[in-house]
Amino acid sequence: QVQLVESGGGLVQAGGSLRLSCAASRRTFSNVAMGWFRQAPGKEREFVAAITWSDGRTDYADSVKGRFTISRDNAKNTVYLQMNSLKPADTADYYCASNSAGWPLSAQSKYNTWGQGTQVTVSS
Repeated sequence: QVQLVESGGGLVQAGGSLRLSCAASRRTFSNVAMGWFRQAPGKEREFVAAITWSDGRTDYADSVKGRFTISRDNAKNTVYLQMNSLKPADTADYYCASNSAGWPLSAQSKYNTWGQGTQVTVSS
């Protein structure tokens, strides 16, 4: 079973930046992609971004396009989420997850392993 460990969350002012990291304990042939999801207080968990391990194809939620960038380091089994121009609406617990079931990358049902989450708070 793959284990995922997120880091990089914290408190930042609106307009600021943060970079989240997600380190996977290992990667198997079936691991297609990695994704980031978030859950704000009182709201359902939602898709943020995803990237395939093989060729780096990406997908983003409309709410973060142009502000967030997902990337990967295959040698380190690590995925990053660079978050710029942060808004108070981005405040949430952010989770990385491993996808072994394919497309669409935005579907939570495709992800079978989840990290413990890291909190991001954006103050106005």
